[in-house]
Amino acid sequence: MGIFTSKSETPPPSPLLQQPWRKTTWGQMEEQMQFLQFVQPGSDAVSNIRIMLYGPVGAGKSSFINSVNSILQGRMAGEALADSVASSVSFTKKYTTYKMKKGRRGQFYPFIFNDIMGLEGQVGVCKKDIKLALKGHMREGYKFNPASPLSKDDAGFNPCPTPDDIVHVLVCVVPSPNTSQIPGDTMTQMRDIRLFASDRGIPQIAVITKIDEACPEVERDIRNVYKSKLLKKNMEDFSARLGIPMNCIFPVKNYHEETSLDDDVSLLILTALKQITDFGKDYIERM
Repeated sequence: MGIFTSKSETPPPSPLLQQPWRKTTWGQMEEQMQFLQFVQPGSDAVSNIRIMLYGPVGAGKSSFINSVNSILQGRMAGEALADSVASSVSFTKKYTTYKMKKGRRGQFYPFIFNDIMGLEGQVGVCKKDIKLALKGHMREGYKFNPASPLSKDDAGFNPCPTPDDIVHVLVCVVPSPNTSQIPGDTMTQMRDIRLFASDRGIPQIAVITKIDEACPEVERDIRNVYKSKLLKKNMEDFSARLGIPMNCIFPVKNYHEETSLDDDVSLLILTALKQITDFGKDYIERM
């Protein structure tokens, strides 16, 4: 009778770190939203912190704006038009400003978002247009033309921007599943925009979207976001490519299929929003 021995198999390495690499206080949403009551532009010369979002086509810029608005309104909101169909052409066509209602008395939070056309080679927003918008030269409603950037003769050109018109914080939005697959020419454009903003002293944040699509462990439990080895590597690689420090990069899951809010999803978005508004206030105080 033969003797059979079984070899013990080494279990595969865990996709999760034992401890999260960034501290997060989960729960207690009321406490997390307290900072919104104290957000101020930081100068009487400025009415609102102007936040401009840019990034590749389909990154989730409009969805991020809607997600922030949904949290602030306590219900699902969809003011910024977003497209759920995968496409190489940006769904955003005009330079649009979004305000967030505060209460029911016609008041608004003292920060606004500007959504722009996505970056995508010859069919995306012109790099020159983004630079003009950063300087406050782009009027509300300007229609983007990939073949022809805004000029001084266009009706959409603002010749005399005020401190309210300029961008106070620049937010790069990219999808987590594809951070390493962003084409080289798009990354070159993003890097050039970042350097232009840096020369003007404009602070910058990166928001990494679709984290649930990038990592099954995060899809299973979003509280694994800072334990996920895959997400951490994606963020590190993106930081190295674009140059934005890791402590200025925030992973989020936008609301897109949900019909009700989730405290953990909202917490990650609020964490990014707090840093964005803090940076914007700091910049305005330095102006």
